[in-house]
Amino acid sequence: MTMKLTDINEIKALLRRHGFRFSKSLGQNFLTADWVPQRIAESAGLDAGTGVLEVGPGIGCLTAALSEQAGSVVSVELDKALKPVLEETLAGRENVEIIFADLLKLNLKELAAEKFPGLRPVVCANLPYNVTSPLLTAFIEADCFESVTVMVQREVAKRICAPAGAADYGAFGIFVQWHMEAELLFEVPPSCFIPQPRVTSAVIHLRRRRSPPVDVKNEKLMFRIIRAAFNQRRKTLVNAVCSNFGNITKEQMEKTLEKCGFDTKIRGEALDIVGFAKIADEMDDIKASDL
Repeated sequence: MTMKLTDINEIKALLRRHGFRFSKSLGQNFLTADWVPQRIAESAGLDAGTGVLEVGPGIGCLTAALSEQAGSVVSVELDKALKPVLEETLAGRENVEIIFADLLKLNLKELAAEKFPGLRPVVCANLPYNVTSPLLTAFIEADCFESVTVMVQREVAKRICAPAGAADYGAFGIFVQWHMEAELLFEVPPSCFIPQPRVTSAVIHLRRRRSPPVDVKNEKLMFRIIRAAFNQRRKTLVNAVCSNFGNITKEQMEKTLEKCGFDTKIRGEALDIVGFAKIADEMDDIKASDL
């Protein structure tokens, strides 16, 4: 009889057999609702031509769902205590490979090229919440994944998908949206996990852009301006930038905003990506020595 990997009683029995204990430091919460892994896999748009990178498989319920739709699944797990568990739950799934390693220490571009020859690389996972931002940054900077479909904390999902002016809008969301088209798909309540987290989760889908949403002369400068704006988001953009760029005067910054058609009292949270790019282009023309 096939084990149901989201049945809470079977999960408890499985973990007892292998003497497994949950690790709070690793942010381990295993799914107990079968609709969740199925819907995540369906949302990722998988087929036989897809190679899936997963991180944090837990006992393998999402891994199993992915393997039924994708050509190949490579799952990276940090906790070696899960090795005998996964050997049992994923036995016979020939298109699944488990790698026990710290994903943040791997070269993801090389890994995708090695494991998914001839396939479209994507990421699909229930991310450990304590390392969500570093993992998403790694997936984006690897510059090889067509899409990223992941479950994260709901508040993080909102920040990633937030438009300009929203309360959740911030520097990390702009970074993600610069590289990816972001969409919040659905929420997952705490009751769908063991142990139950104290927060609601959400699944987001990120699709890589073929080109940035707007041209900019100096991308590095633009993101430095963005970080300055949100590090001191209660300040006007003029004051936030001037306190982070030593040789830009308040007068220069005000003239820059006026040339761009913005009020000199504007705050960064009111600007979209196009607005930040416009300001960066004007500031680049100043050619300040420390830009």
